[in-house]
Amino acid sequence: MANPYDTLGVPKNASADEIKKAYRKLAREHHPDASGGDEARFKEIQGAYDLLSDPEKRQAYDTYGSTNGRAAGFDFGGGGPHFADFDLSDLFGGLFGGGAAAGRRGPVPERGADVEAHTTLSFEDALRGVEVRVPVELETACHTCGGTGAEPGTAPTVCPQCGGRGVTSDSHGLFALSHPCPRCRGNGTIVEHPCATCRGSGHERTTKNFNVKIRPGIKDRARIRVGGKGEAGRHGGPAGDLYVIVHVEPSSLYTRRGDDLIVDVPIGYADAALGASLDVPTPEGPISLKVPAGSQPGKLLKVKGRGAPKPKGGKGDLLARLKLTVPERVSKQERELLEELRKVRS
Repeated sequence: MANPYDTLGVPKNASADEIKKAYRKLAREHHPDASGGDEARFKEIQGAYDLLSDPEKRQAYDTYGSTNGRAAGFDFGGGGPHFADFDLSDLFGGLFGGGAAAGRRGPVPERGADVEAHTTLSFEDALRGVEVRVPVELETACHTCGGTGAEPGTAPTVCPQCGGRGVTSDSHGLFALSHPCPRCRGNGTIVEHPCATCRGSGHERTTKNFNVKIRPGIKDRARIRVGGKGEAGRHGGPAGDLYVIVHVEPSSLYTRRGDDLIVDVPIGYADAALGASLDVPTPEGPISLKVPAGSQPGKLLKVKGRGAPKPKGGKGDLLARLKLTVPERVSKQERELLEELRKVRS
């Protein structure tokens, strides 16, 4: 039979505190539920400590090499080795859910789920910024029972299986494991007469409307967070968040590039060649834009500060893109002039 001092790795003159410290360290390492644990080794360590922590048994072993004629400290008959005068919850810090703290544990607060909703804006409203009303389907407290889950006139009762703790424990020899009570599902109470509306859940689905402010210049597929407007939390937990996905309809006039707006401006050959002043539409109204002589089709002329609003202030630019227009029909005079121009240019 192994020497208990060797098993714990302490000298024969070790103090009670040194023995206890050595036992704690080895028990953590070799407990069957610990990573790399060894049940046989754990039992050997437990038996050694059981012997050396008892002054009478330790003295008998030191004198005779055994206690009452038995191999010292390694008698696992009669239900296994005797535990020391401290709780395994102290040793493992609540790793296995045992101890006094587990008995006091109730339902754990749970944060509500986040929710997504969608809204569609016109291009113009997205530039201006608006406040929209967004309908959202949420799980709320039942209007009939007020969220108790019990039929009106009745109330939930304390769970008889866990006594209202919300947890139960299973003994596994050397330790005990705690888990949510299967009867009340961790709530600590049960509903004997369920509400007919919510069937005892205490919740129901309903549609709520939220007013959501859309900042000027919002982009397509932008995601707006509205804190605390998601699903309600459970057992006192906080509500989730609402995320509104914004869809912006395309414009028949503008193309967006970041915070800049591009607009096509038709121009004739003579105006492009000689230069001209053209009316250009902007979100705030038309402006007059000077086109330099010799401007080529596709040229971009910048109008500063007439684009989309930026998140941190200011605006992007308006880019006027020249688009050459060719008349499908020309008058006799126009034809003669064009023929003359062609002779000159050839």
